[in-house]
Amino acid sequence: MPKLKTRKGVAKRFKVTAKGKLKRAHAFKGHILTKKSAKRKRNLRQAGLVHAADEKRMKKMLGM
Repeated sequence: MPKLKTRKGVAKRFKVTAKGKLKRAHAFKGHILTKKSAKRKRNLRQAGLVHAADEKRMKKMLGM
């Protein structure tokens, strides 16, 4: 079976942690920030993890 190609859009958006989990950025931080509270914007800065149900699919897209 040939190697899987990496989906470049996915590769730019996700990073693999040392334990093999997928790190991601939060949504809703791009624009319309004036109506969002400082606390909400601060929490959106923190990285999140890809949900376990989606992880297998995302890793396949990364060619892992």
